[in-house]
Amino acid sequence: MSFASLEWSRSTGAGRWRPFGGLVIDVPLLVLLFMIAGVGFVVLYSALGADMGLLIRQGMRFGVGLAAFLVLSQVPPRYLRIFTPWVFFLGLALLLVVMVEGEIGKGAQRWLALGPVRFQPSEIMKLAAPMMVAWFMHERRLPPTFMQTVAMALIVAVPALLIAEQPDLGTAVTLLMGGAVMFFIAGVRLRYFALTAAAASAALPGVWHFLRDYQKNRIHTFLDPDSDPLGAGYHILQSKIALGSGGLFGKGFLQGSQSHLSFLPEKQTDFIFTTLMNP
Repeated sequence: MSFASLEWSRSTGAGRWRPFGGLVIDVPLLVLLFMIAGVGFVVLYSALGADMGLLIRQGMRFGVGLAAFLVLSQVPPRYLRIFTPWVFFLGLALLLVVMVEGEIGKGAQRWLALGPVRFQPSEIMKLAAPMMVAWFMHERRLPPTFMQTVAMALIVAVPALLIAEQPDLGTAVTLLMGGAVMFFIAGVRLRYFALTAAAASAALPGVWHFLRDYQKNRIHTFLDPDSDPLGAGYHILQSKIALGSGGLFGKGFLQGSQSHLSFLPEKQTDFIFTTLMNP
């Protein structure tokens, strides 16, 4: 649960090679990454009906991400530990800026624009918050004390609340789940998890009161999509039809009826699993 474990992993050199100028590369991770990306590109190509435009753009994004992966993999963990609080507080500051100057898209104020580049600061916090928890516990004994657990909870809860206010409930929940994993790795006592779950359950009626109408509608639709089959429940029902028609192994390459006939909206993002079963 500390950056020291990363240092040990680097020093052992297990599963790594140095092909160019002493670069350190995790071979199994790199192979797995290319395998997953390869499957993704094939499914995306099939789902788009052999349309190369989006596929090329996705390939460019993958290339940028791969370059970032290779660069960051060469940074010693001690430097990651040094920069973690700076990145974390920068992310918090950007979330506050979003509340004032953020661009509004589809009813949510989540984006910042730096010239031609638009990005969501919440994406930074997906990494920065768990790393900040690791930074906080780096030189402290495990398992954490009660007050240390409270401090860790604040590290995760503050950005999660700011993200939920945008509103982006999905990303906020993702951040909370990442924090919960870090708490488990840190050895937080299970009774704290049980108490948190009980408190969250007791707070659900109050939380429901503060949810926006579209969030309440999403929950209603999730529980009963047939109540509005041509409106709010349309997307869920179409995804179920696609899964049913594709079966366990899908319809085959370039044979996906639901995706090719545009029954699935945002098939390359929100409905990617359904597209995988009906490409």
